[in-house]
Amino acid sequence: MQTKLLPDLLATPHGQEADRILRSCVHCGFCTATCPTYQLLGDELDGPRGRIYEIKLALEGERVSRRTQSHLDRCLTCLNCETTCPSGVQYHRLLDIGRSYVDEQVARPLPQKILRWLLRKILPHTRRVTALLKMGYALQPLMPAALARKLPAKQLPVSHQPAQHTRKMLLLAGCVQPAMTPRTNQATALVLNKLGIEVIEAAKATCCGALSHHLSATEEARGYMRKNIDAWWPHIEQGAEAIVITASGCGAMVKEYAHLLQHDPYYAEKATRVSALAKDLSEVLSEDDMRQLGHGKQRSIAFHPPCTLQHAQKLNGRVERLLLAAGYKLQPVTDSHLCCGSAGSYSILQPAIANQLKQRKLDNLQAGKPELIVTANIGCQLHLQSEAAVPVKHWIELFVDE
Repeated sequence: MQTKLLPDLLATPHGQEADRILRSCVHCGFCTATCPTYQLLGDELDGPRGRIYEIKLALEGERVSRRTQSHLDRCLTCLNCETTCPSGVQYHRLLDIGRSYVDEQVARPLPQKILRWLLRKILPHTRRVTALLKMGYALQPLMPAALARKLPAKQLPVSHQPAQHTRKMLLLAGCVQPAMTPRTNQATALVLNKLGIEVIEAAKATCCGALSHHLSATEEARGYMRKNIDAWWPHIEQGAEAIVITASGCGAMVKEYAHLLQHDPYYAEKATRVSALAKDLSEVLSEDDMRQLGHGKQRSIAFHPPCTLQHAQKLNGRVERLLLAAGYKLQPVTDSHLCCGSAGSYSILQPAIANQLKQRKLDNLQAGKPELIVTANIGCQLHLQSEAAVPVKHWIELFVDE
């Protein structure tokens, strides 16, 4: 693809990156066939190829509007297109650049501004989420049924006795997860402890920065990244062998730290090290580990692979192999490559599309009548469980004695 980006923009690192990505696209349209929003809406501009063209025009100086902004907003960033693309187009990085640029040019309606600001000021902060959740539980009897279903069920804690081991790994607690699904990290610590691995939660670690980053609050996101690097660094220097991340969305983000901080003179080198150490939980466990833990007993389950696991981190099939090794029976799921509609804050900002995708995903997940559904990301878990007919859990919870 030929480009004529604005000279001032082309002189910046972001402009040069956008130019490189645009030139790698051959406009073949393979991506369109696997784009969830294009499948639903049937509009070329609501598919990757159309959005790429919209971003190109914007960066070349063409006038942008709320219509342009809306088409970019409707992208789930599921990265199905990147898995499909034969040319290796780094669409998600181009989208980040395009969204930020368009947001600088186009003022959002006030209600949107307020909602996006509230999301950034509440969700990355565990204490604020916890307080809001307690309020929600107190008011749940008074809520409309549709809203009440969105509240996650209260979870009983997983008890385990921490032990010291030679092998040590950091664990990213996350921001929403400790409040809404605390059993995930508790179960992870218990399982790793059984396998002789000591889990360390750095006290000052915070949100991974994904929410702010995807809402075009780039500097705010980098602030979260730097705080995490500072919190983890002493433990890394003492020999922590990995940063274990149980939410695949957070994992995809931390693995991008090296790229997002590459021009930071103080953090670039450390960010590269952190990204190299970042591992999804499925990457630190082996099939032998799963056979040792057992638990499956041929229970019938359906696994939903989050987009951030299969398309962003390229770990498709990894969790499934672990579950099979542990003795679980996996139900086949039609269109398992497609997004469930959660996509971080997407289910809040684009509820109509998100709910259509959720229903389609649940129809496919429940077609084989599984005992339960498991996934690897809190966003998918909360989104699906609001309407699922069977329990929805993080897959690591399967290995906790009931």
